Amino acid sequence: MQEEPQTEAEIAPDPEAEAPRPRETRADRIRPALEALLFSSRRPISEKDLREALEATPEAVSEALATLAREADIRERGIQLERVASGWRYVTRPEHDSLLRKFHEVSERSRLSLAALETLAIIAYRQPITLPEIQEIRGVNSASVLNTLFEKKLVTTAGRKQVVGTPFLYRTTPDFLMRFGLNELAELPKPEELAEDLAATVGEPPEAGAAEEPASDAAPDSDDEDL
Repeated sequence: MQEEPQTEAEIAPDPEAEAPRPRETRADRIRPALEALLFSSRRPISEKDLREALEATPEAVSEALATLAREADIRERGIQLERVASGWRYVTRPEHDSLLRKFHEVSERSRLSLAALETLAIIAYRQPITLPEIQEIRGVNSASVLNTLFEKKLVTTAGRKQVVGTPFLYRTTPDFLMRFGLNELAELPKPEELAEDLAATVGEPPEAGAAEEPASDAAPDSDDEDL
């Protein structure tokens, strides 16, 4: 049975169905909804996700964010807008930390041991990096401390290195950026900047012939202490 040919009206696309919905261009119109999104989110929201949720242009979102950040950047406000981990979020101001801990009955801080900070720094600056490479740099068994960093979601796997044994590669996570208040890894201080800061903190080197503290002959061979 031969099919009847389609008419021109049936073939032509519906212009209303194909036309994209216009995006909001005025920052003042999206600012209240933008503030509500940021306030309700527990994690930073990227500008791309904000644009999609608000159906707004990049310029409108950027302007609205700048306005909200400016409005919150005064001592009379208890919160501030922070750009971190490639996104935006509201956080409480640091001067209210002790009050909030007392009110919410938070008695202990989540601290990282020196071994954990050392291992995390190696991963941050050398990523992606394997456990054997970390241990070669530190000179001690770092499996336990790496596992702790993994449990705290500060590091994650990044595939395997194509060498004998194909060990896992490790890298930092967005939680690492949030923990240290960084928007991206490029904001990590350069090693030469750290050296200058340490030199300025320690001061002038000791005079020639000055006594130095004896170094310990014993070195730990693992990081099995509390982390």
